Amino acid sequence: MRKSLACAAAVFAACALTTTPTHAATLPTAGTGWKLAAQLGVTSASPSQTYTVTYQSDAVRRWYAPQIQRAVDQINASTDLNIAIGGVETMDPNACGPAFHIQVLELKNPMGDEHPGWSQGMPCPNPTQGMSRGGIVAMNSTYRSGEWNIAPETLQNTAVHEVLHAVGLDHPNVDVDKDGTTEPYECVATSYGNRPIMCSPNGGYSTWSNVGRLTGYDISGLNALISNARAQGIE
Repeated sequence: MRKSLACAAAVFAACALTTTPTHAATLPTAGTGWKLAAQLGVTSASPSQTYTVTYQSDAVRRWYAPQIQRAVDQINASTDLNIAIGGVETMDPNACGPAFHIQVLELKNPMGDEHPGWSQGMPCPNPTQGMSRGGIVAMNSTYRSGEWNIAPETLQNTAVHEVLHAVGLDHPNVDVDKDGTTEPYECVATSYGNRPIMCSPNGGYSTWSNVGRLTGYDISGLNALISNARAQGIE
């Protein structure tokens, strides 16, 4: 239900893939179980600014704020990244909102009707010094309408996954089996078999005691964003 970071016109028409900025050449952008959205120019995140998650409507907020609450609490407690759950604001799906806002809206099949049930999250591309300024999350409206049957644990992991895209993480899929092809679900996993929540198309925990939480791999990716900022003198 997720796809590699790409520019979906319905989500963000102004997005244009460019060559990875030269500043990224000296910064780590991938590691075991994590990858940064360096192809969109995002290599760091602010350790001092608060990234606020806002919503298209009160109904969308009531539906999705609880889905990401556990992850937000975990991130704020275990990393130097600061995320807050905010309120409702006007949104344009074709443009980034205010700086350090992660805007959550609903669209029906934002990746196109050929990909029913998929959602899309992405950071604002090519920010100054590669520092994430937030982004856009287009959750598939068919989840809330009931047109698409999505398991509760998958819904929660998906919501977190897309928000983390907007912060600056990409899919960490790699050719684990060395067959020459990087495939869906092909990611490193813990000794218990848990893939990163950023794994495509589905990752994260499936048990209710941990669903919606980040794995250590995902935390390492967020820590890399903060470390890269500090390496550049960004606060």
